[in-house]
Amino acid sequence: MSTSSPEAVKKLLENMQTDLRSLSMECKKKFPPVKEAAESGIVKIKTIAARNSDILATLKDNSSEVVQPFLMGCGTKEPKITQLCLAAIQRLMSHEVVSEAAAGNIINMLWQLMENGLEELKLLQTVLVLLTTNTVVHDQVLSKAIVLCFRLHFTKDNITNNTAAATVRQVVTVVFERMVAEDERFKDIVEQPPPVQGNTNRRSVSTLRPSAKDAYMLFQDLCQLVNADAPYWLVGMTEMTRTFGLELLESVLNDFPGVFLQHQEFSFLLKERVCPLVIKLFSPNIKFRQGNSSAASPAPVEKPYFPICMRLLRVVSVLIKHFYSLLVTECEIFLSLLVKFLDGEKPQWLRAVAVESVHRLCVQPHLLRSFCLSYDMKQHSTKVFRDIVNALGSFIQSLFIVLNTGNPAATNTSTGGSGAQGAAQGGPGAGGQGGSLTTQAAFEYRGTWIPLMTVSVQGSAKATYLEMLDKVEPPSIPEGYAMSVAFSALLDLVRGITSMIERELAEEEAAVRREANPDQNTQPEPGAHLVWEEMVSACWCGLLAALSLLLDASTDETATESILKAELTVAVLCGRLGLVTPRDAFITAICKASLPPHYALTVLSSNTANLNNKAYSIQGQSVQIISSSSESHQQVVAVGQPLSVQPQGTVVLTAKNIQCMRTLLNLAHCHGAVLGTSWQLVLATLQHLVWILGLKPGVGGALKPGRAVEGPSTVLTTAVMTDLPVISNILSRLFESSQYLADVSLHHLITALCSLSLEAVEMAYGTNKEPSLFAVAKLLETGLVNMDRIEILWRPLTGHLLDKVCQHPNARMREWGAEAVTSLIKAGLAYKHNPPLAQNQRLQLLLLNPLKELSNVLHADIRQKQLESVLQILQSQGDSLGPGWPLVLGVIGAIRNDQGESLIRTAFQCLQLVVTDFLPTMPCTCLQIVVDVAGSFGLQNQELNISLTSIGLLWNISDYFFQRGEAITQELEREEAALQKQAQEKGEPLNRPFHPAPPFDCLWLCLYAKLGQLCVDPRPAVRKSAGQTMFSTIAAHGTLLQQSTWHIVVWKVLFHLLDCVRKSSTTADKEKIESGGGNILIHHSRDTAEKQWAETWVLTLAGVARIFNTRRYLLQQLGDFFKAWEVLLDHIQSAALSKNSEVSLAALKSFQEILQIATPVKDSAMPTDALAAMGVPPILIDPLSAPGPGRPLLRSDSMLERLTSYNGAELQAPPPGEESALEDAALWWSAWNTWYRTGTDSTRPPSGGTGTDRPSFVPSQPFLTALVQIVPALYQHIKTVFSMEDLRKLGVILHGAVSIPISSDASPFILPSYTEAVLTSLQEAVLTALDVLQKAICVGPENLQVMYPAIFEQLLLFVEFSCKPPQYGKMETKHVANAKYNQIQLFAPAEWVALNYVPFAERSLEVVVDLYHKTACHKAVINEKVLQNIIKTLRMPLGLKYGCPSESTWKLAVSSLLKVLSTGLPVARQHASSGMFDTMWPELANAFEDFLFTKSTPPDNMSIQEFQKNEAIDVEVVQLISTEILPFAIFIPKDFVGQIMAMLNKGSIHSQSSSFTEAEVDVRMREEFSKVCFETLLQFSFSNKVSTPQEGYISRMALSVLLKRSQDVLRRYVDDERLSGRCPLPSGQRMKLDCQLLRQQVTEIIFVLKAISTLMDSLKKTQPENVDGTTWAQVIALYPTLVECITCSSSEVSSALKEAMGPFKDFMQPPVSRVQNGES
Repeated sequence: MSTSSPEAVKKLLENMQTDLRSLSMECKKKFPPVKEAAESGIVKIKTIAARNSDILATLKDNSSEVVQPFLMGCGTKEPKITQLCLAAIQRLMSHEVVSEAAAGNIINMLWQLMENGLEELKLLQTVLVLLTTNTVVHDQVLSKAIVLCFRLHFTKDNITNNTAAATVRQVVTVVFERMVAEDERFKDIVEQPPPVQGNTNRRSVSTLRPSAKDAYMLFQDLCQLVNADAPYWLVGMTEMTRTFGLELLESVLNDFPGVFLQHQEFSFLLKERVCPLVIKLFSPNIKFRQGNSSAASPAPVEKPYFPICMRLLRVVSVLIKHFYSLLVTECEIFLSLLVKFLDGEKPQWLRAVAVESVHRLCVQPHLLRSFCLSYDMKQHSTKVFRDIVNALGSFIQSLFIVLNTGNPAATNTSTGGSGAQGAAQGGPGAGGQGGSLTTQAAFEYRGTWIPLMTVSVQGSAKATYLEMLDKVEPPSIPEGYAMSVAFSALLDLVRGITSMIERELAEEEAAVRREANPDQNTQPEPGAHLVWEEMVSACWCGLLAALSLLLDASTDETATESILKAELTVAVLCGRLGLVTPRDAFITAICKASLPPHYALTVLSSNTANLNNKAYSIQGQSVQIISSSSESHQQVVAVGQPLSVQPQGTVVLTAKNIQCMRTLLNLAHCHGAVLGTSWQLVLATLQHLVWILGLKPGVGGALKPGRAVEGPSTVLTTAVMTDLPVISNILSRLFESSQYLADVSLHHLITALCSLSLEAVEMAYGTNKEPSLFAVAKLLETGLVNMDRIEILWRPLTGHLLDKVCQHPNARMREWGAEAVTSLIKAGLAYKHNPPLAQNQRLQLLLLNPLKELSNVLHADIRQKQLESVLQILQSQGDSLGPGWPLVLGVIGAIRNDQGESLIRTAFQCLQLVVTDFLPTMPCTCLQIVVDVAGSFGLQNQELNISLTSIGLLWNISDYFFQRGEAITQELEREEAALQKQAQEKGEPLNRPFHPAPPFDCLWLCLYAKLGQLCVDPRPAVRKSAGQTMFSTIAAHGTLLQQSTWHIVVWKVLFHLLDCVRKSSTTADKEKIESGGGNILIHHSRDTAEKQWAETWVLTLAGVARIFNTRRYLLQQLGDFFKAWEVLLDHIQSAALSKNSEVSLAALKSFQEILQIATPVKDSAMPTDALAAMGVPPILIDPLSAPGPGRPLLRSDSMLERLTSYNGAELQAPPPGEESALEDAALWWSAWNTWYRTGTDSTRPPSGGTGTDRPSFVPSQPFLTALVQIVPALYQHIKTVFSMEDLRKLGVILHGAVSIPISSDASPFILPSYTEAVLTSLQEAVLTALDVLQKAICVGPENLQVMYPAIFEQLLLFVEFSCKPPQYGKMETKHVANAKYNQIQLFAPAEWVALNYVPFAERSLEVVVDLYHKTACHKAVINEKVLQNIIKTLRMPLGLKYGCPSESTWKLAVSSLLKVLSTGLPVARQHASSGMFDTMWPELANAFEDFLFTKSTPPDNMSIQEFQKNEAIDVEVVQLISTEILPFAIFIPKDFVGQIMAMLNKGSIHSQSSSFTEAEVDVRMREEFSKVCFETLLQFSFSNKVSTPQEGYISRMALSVLLKRSQDVLRRYVDDERLSGRCPLPSGQRMKLDCQLLRQQVTEIIFVLKAISTLMDSLKKTQPENVDGTTWAQVIALYPTLVECITCSSSEVSSALKEAMGPFKDFMQPPVSRVQNGES
């Protein structure tokens, strides 16, 4: 019920009246004034009740009077009355009907009661009611009331004391509550309070309202009192304790912070009164050092007093908590003091309360943040926040290091110094061994054991000693309490700061996300990041030092968990703020804790090295980062091999290591995004742990307990065995969760894994120890789960695997690298990307690229893996590879000759699969690559069969091109257009091989180029196969090519190939190859590289020539056909001049082929089927590509057909335009020049020295034959321009060709035996050539006939060979055909055998005779003295006669001479006057002379019949002279006739051979010949009629010669007779010889004597005037000589002499006529 309700008022009035009545009754006797007052009071109340509507207000106005009776009652000091009065007053108060005046009176009355010590509790109650029910008590009255309460607090009665203390507290609160209420009332009235002057007038509070003023005065006096100064306002205070004052101050500050913050006057009090007071009171605590209390110091230091100190710390806590913003400087001092109290030299209790205070701060993160802002971030300020954290750290360290030394408080405790040590040693040990105790949670470090107790709930600083307000003496601190509080403080600090910053970060991120509609309230203040970073930077070192130590020392799983969680939280926070060093430091700490002690791990050591150098000094207190102790009593759960080099042997893992490992896994799993570069630390550690635990990677990279688990070095407890699958699972989940990481974080993870892998790679070098595959496995796992964004990690991931892992010498490492790369590629290709790979070419190429890069790895196992993957990819994704084909093909084609056969075979399988199944599905742009790859398989040298098969594949590919030509062309042209456009946009020319040929043609060109490369492969089989394929392909599919492309085919493919083959052939090795690999024997014609290359050269040249032949019309459309023709001819020439007979011969065959230009035949003339029946493939030129005469070309190979086609060429050839005729002429002329150069070079004799120097090269007979056989055909085309000079050139070559000897090895096959007078094919060809020429000259125009003499000259040179075989340079040759031996010496000592030139020379002679017969009258023949040359040439065999190598030679020569003369002499006589034949006559005379009187003797074995035959030939010659020469003496020079006469004279006298036998002498004397000679002489001595003086001259000459001859013979005979008579008788041998000589002489003299008698007969018959005087004189002169012969002994001579001398009787007197004429 409300106090103002009518019922309440009514009741109040009734109660008051009752109270007054009771008072009146009690005081009736003793205190009449009181009684009266009570009664008048009743009347007054009734009156008020009756007269006023607002009874309470009226009561209040009249309250002084109403209260008066009760006050008087209290004055009686009667307990009963007093109690009654006080109760009544309280009732009035509670109804708020007491005015200010009344209240003052009441207070005064209460004061008196207090002084009299009456009703103390009732008094306190009344004061409380008065002050709490209304606000009428102010200023002095209030102060008096408060003092009253204080005074009661200090009475002797404990109850009163405590009640008074409570009342004081309540009253103080009421005063401030009133002020708060007053402020609330006036809050809307804005008033500008004048600024508070910093004056010293404490009472100047004019600016404050009443309640505020009271509060101000009260607070000010409380400060005065605590400071032991007199109060200004609380007058009447008699005593006061500091403890109580501090408590009151604390409660006011704590309960009413707003008052101080809103009113400057109060703020002033705080600054000016409270803070100095606190600092002053702190001083004993600051100065005191434990153990310093000796009298050594001059003034004994006041000892810290626990109650004051504790209360001061509480005040400080409140000040810092609420008024930090006002008291920045002061708080700095307080905090610094607080930090000092944690000092190890301070009493234990002081450190305990200080640490509790610090804990209080630690649970207020915002406060800590403010410290950081105000101090740590200011330039010249103390780093307070840092110091607090470091102090906590130092404090914890000090507890381990200097436990309980000299602390009196601690020594009182039951577990003092030694006791604590005892407990430390016995604690966990006893628990562990005895088993009766449960192991208490504790920290244990290097022998120091500190138990851990629960001191407060997480996040609240529930203090124990700060709440001991009733304790006067310092309490004993249980062991481990301080540690536990410090531990909680640390954890709360970490939790508070991290959660605060995390929250603010989250808000900031949310604001960023709402940026489109930013909300100002959530924006963090600017510089928030800086504060966060500064906070972390300030505290991390201290935290790390403390937490690491605690982690090392912790023996309790829960505590360890908390520490790890704290470290984890800080690490994550640092990560989020981007503070790398602290993040790494915390992660390093966790990592180190996970590994066995002293485990050398470079990543961690390098990281801690940086930290170990940092020591933090906090006012002389050093914080050192302590290295871990290895003595912690931990349960060992695993023993394993270390991965690192140190330590050797095995290492152990404890339960705590595993716990730390789980934290590490948790960190990586949940906070991977912030790890950044620390991934390396985390993963390195995990790798080592996984290794020690023996986990090995399995499929997909997941780790499973491997073989090592069972190995001898790894021992796992059951506890950890059950954990392993879990750990393995978490590890996998960790990497699976990488799919949720941001791209940057993912990159960090990949980088770390790569770096880790790199270490494993380095470690695996030079050791056969199994490598750690953790990193590689995890790279694979990470890649597999991040397929959706594989692009961003692909390059670093695969780059590392390729460069470092796949190339590693350790096979296991390599194998896993390749496994990882190939698995990733296959997964990447199989993954359903968005957009699909088909639409994302770039990604597809990116995925396939590493597959290609694997090709750079030289290890076979990697290549094997790569190729297996390719095979799998082809089988699964072959149809959808699209733009990835070039890469896949690149991989297949990346074969090297150092790879083994099996690899190449696998790769080739892939290629075969591609060619058979996938050509239609791949982009046409890749076809070129397929060609290249197939080519590269051809070029590899490991497996010949593959090379050959790949050439077959190229043929298949060419077929595919042919079949799908149109489709391919369209696609390629589309692609080309796109590329062209791109190139134009970039302003670059289009770059592709064989540009600007059309793209489809380029494909063919690439195929040809590749086959061209194979044509020059080192292996003959490959070359042969490639060559055949290439020329077949060009033949079969060449029609598809455009004309311009043919240009490239000719120049870039065919000629380039010819160049290469020529170069290789000329430089090939001549060493003999023993066998063709294995047991294959090589034929001698292929047993050197040179010979094998020769075959290639032959094939190639033939192929090119064939193309020129079959595609001639097409090629002639090209602009530079002439140039191509020249080049081809050049190749033919160089091949023809090759030292290899096979090549040279083939070159000439090719030459023949390109010369036999077939005749176009009209379609109607020979239908196609007829051609087919003849086996002639109709090669039709596509009329589209060849606009020229598109007729089929026929090839005719037989010589006969060829010649007919040549001879008829002019008639059947299409009528060419002048231009083409000119061009043709140029082509043929070029061919002639080539032939000439070839001929000149091949027939030029070697210039080297004589003797054993083997000449460089001698061409073979078949070659020379072929060379010469070309002439007739070639001549047909150049005859119009063939000049004399050309004929000479031709002659030189023909001469050279026939002069060349043959190798003795080959001679049996080429040389006919001597008995067969057969021409070699070469000689045949030479004669044929000359025959063609001679016929052409014959039918040709007049001007050609000047060439006749040259032809004669040439033939005559050949004729000479019969007697003088040609010399080839200075080469020694063996002439096997020697007339003296009728058999061939096959094994002549000379290496070279000259041919049997006799048949050739004789045939040539026949030709000469024949030709001369036809051409004797030609002007040129006459002018060039051909006849003379013939005679001159024949003179040699005629002169040699029996000396000729062959008997037939001189016989033919004679008969030829006779034939020639029979034709030529008439011509000579006819042109006698011109002088053309003047020089011929002496030559002829000499020829006769040489033949008729030869110096050679007939062979001994010649039969008489043969001799007679030969003599008949001589006779024929003489007869020719008598019939053809002497009768025409008038046309013949006299000298010549004289020579003839002399010759006849000589012949007319017997001349005989010395080798005659007796029986043969008559025959051998050539009597018949002598006779004919003589007869001829005689015939011309006396011609019956002399028609001209010339004839008489011949007769005279003949006579004169005859007579002179007779005289000589006779004289010699006489002399000999004379001599022989005087000689002594000779020996038998001599006699035989003499007889022979004598016989000869006798025969001769008889013949002469007969001649003389004949002459005499003739002279008698002749008219005397026909005989001149000298003749007579000569005849008469004979007589004496005849007379001398009379003495001869021979009867034959005598009878002949008789006949001769008989006719002289008629000349004994001179003839009459002469005398008659008077002549003397």
